[in-house]
Amino acid sequence: MSSSSFVVFLGLLLASGASVAQSEAAAPSPGMRRIELAPDEALSAPEIAISAGLSTTFIFDSDLKRDEVEVEGRDRFSLVDVGQATLRLVPSARLTAGERLRLVVRFRDGAAPASTSFQLRVHPAKAEPLIEVYRGRRTIETYQQEAREVRAELMRCQDEVARLVAEQNAPGGLAGLVSSSVLDEHGVTGRVVTKDVAQAAGNANALEATSVKSYRSATGVAIEINLKVKAGAPPWVAKGVTLRGKAGAELKVLRLWQQRPIPIGEFGLVVVEADAPTKGSQGPFSLKLWEEDGPRMITLGNVTFP
Repeated sequence: MSSSSFVVFLGLLLASGASVAQSEAAAPSPGMRRIELAPDEALSAPEIAISAGLSTTFIFDSDLKRDEVEVEGRDRFSLVDVGQATLRLVPSARLTAGERLRLVVRFRDGAAPASTSFQLRVHPAKAEPLIEVYRGRRTIETYQQEAREVRAELMRCQDEVARLVAEQNAPGGLAGLVSSSVLDEHGVTGRVVTKDVAQAAGNANALEATSVKSYRSATGVAIEINLKVKAGAPPWVAKGVTLRGKAGAELKVLRLWQQRPIPIGEFGLVVVEADAPTKGSQGPFSLKLWEEDGPRMITLGNVTFP
């Protein structure tokens, strides 16, 4: 594909308003979550997202009965570290996406509630890193911190809305790229990276990337993946994506676009676009794509950009 074709392709992508899958792609990585336990009310088990190789830590405001912590499927976790008032979990790759496991903790002081349970839901790529659990009254400092986090999230949403409004008002095609400063005098560069990309062994019975191309513009990067569905009943539709570097930092995904649902035995095009300043997008990345409420996913390692 020529350089001019790369520019036209990315211009059409950015100008297009239709997509089969997006939504979860734009969500930020989850931060701290706070759970309050009422002493006199039955509380349904909160759902906590966990993922293979990623750490999830619970911090309690009361000491635990360390030998009575129950983790369903404990032998399939790489780490279960029970502290005096903390619990750290690192799932292994033996857990399946969409699987649900029960976690039960009991408190040492005997006050109500004497125990509580959680439902651990295995996610293909995302985990809640920090959970604070309160049995008594929270301090004013924790409420102030939560208010600061809400304000920060509100500002992020306002910025996202402003960006979307600006895109709607911009012209299409190459004119839209120029007007939004995505295209500069260097144009859009592209590279075929199919042979360089490493597909995880677990993809063998689900999805296969038959071709992978990467792009870079003045403000971001994009990956074009031609996927083939090799097994499974329903057509495959991408629901979420992560682009994570060696140090664990994630690029902010702006769009996840899919040409159409991919039937079994057929090919389909999926495009991922991310916000990526030049200094923050060097070196190899690991890309994960997953479907909604299903185990079929694909992991591509050693993804590089021009």
